[in-house]
Amino acid sequence: MSEFSNVTVVKKANVYFNGNVSSRTIVFADGTKKTLGFMLPGEYTFNTAAAEIMDILDGDLEFLLPDSEWQSIKGEGAFNVPANAQFTVKVNAPTDYCCSFLS
Repeated sequence: MSEFSNVTVVKKANVYFNGNVSSRTIVFADGTKKTLGFMLPGEYTFNTAAAEIMDILDGDLEFLLPDSEWQSIKGEGAFNVPANAQFTVKVNAPTDYCCSFLS
């Protein structure tokens, strides 16, 4: 899906790691949320509350999930992050992403 229809966009950006990672939250009519974001090169560790799917729309990164080994995505790809987890990404080139929060 290349676009979302009938959503509410939260105007205020989510800004992390001194501006190297930013996103905007979109809310669907059923209350589900996604963020559309962009990451500049660097290494970043995130903590999750809800499980999520990280869809990489374009980029080059490596990711480390709990109890796993480093994996990589170049171009498009996706990975699932469990709830209440910590994961790390090493972004090698500017990366465009969509994060879907699962309940």
